[in-house]
Amino acid sequence: MASGIFMIFDDIAMLMDDVALATKKTVGILGDDLAVNADKASGFSPSRELPVLWAITKGSFLNKIIILPIAFLMSAFAPWLVVPILMLGGVYLAYEGAEKIYEYFTLPKDKVVVNRYANMSTGDIQQDEKNKIKSAIVTDFILSIEIIIVALGAVLGKDLFTQIVVVSVVAVVATVGVYGIVALIVRMDDFGYSLVQMSNGVDDIRKKFGEFLIGALPKVIKSLTVVGTIAMLLVAGGIYLHNIHELHELLHNIPEILSSLLIGSILGIIALFAMKLFSKLRG
Repeated sequence: MASGIFMIFDDIAMLMDDVALATKKTVGILGDDLAVNADKASGFSPSRELPVLWAITKGSFLNKIIILPIAFLMSAFAPWLVVPILMLGGVYLAYEGAEKIYEYFTLPKDKVVVNRYANMSTGDIQQDEKNKIKSAIVTDFILSIEIIIVALGAVLGKDLFTQIVVVSVVAVVATVGVYGIVALIVRMDDFGYSLVQMSNGVDDIRKKFGEFLIGALPKVIKSLTVVGTIAMLLVAGGIYLHNIHELHELLHNIPEILSSLLIGSILGIIALFAMKLFSKLRG
């Protein structure tokens, strides 16, 4: 009886180890997911930020409910498809990272920030909100595919039950973790305003901390965007580095993080150039 209980604990410990490994593999994509959603969930009136974020979160759960069964069926009947899909996703991540860097250097920096809702009707504001939610959910769908495939790739040699448990746990943790943190980020300035109001004009620690939170929000979102961009290139490069033996042998003398960044950057430049050329040919 006792030995049976210890065997159960041992199995649970092994599953947790697999969950930790799979989660570690998806950290780069989660960083990008966090940056993207923090950006998309901000810019609304304070009363609409949490409802919008909740709508995106529900869409994210639905995305994973759609993707998970397909991933498990693929693992059971066509496991050879996992790596090619992973590599295609790597191209997308590298392209997204390269495009962000390209836009940073090419888009004008002297934009005038205005209230985009100032001259919009209530109906137009609601439609704009729906469009932003839809865009966020579509982006989440693509990133969710990557998260699930990367997590699945980490336990591909395990039995199907272990794959189902580990990847499902990673999917739930990813959704709850990312959107929980996003909720804290987008409400950071509102909490700051509350602290400033509570100080009643007195220059005390509440006012100073409140003003710090208000000023920090755009910097936090910008920092997350930078981290997310680097993470995308690292994840994309890492996928190719670990799945193409020749690349691994060629760059084995270079630290893995630099090798991944180099491969991801080259892949991103090629993908960006190809998309620009394709767009130009289409006119």
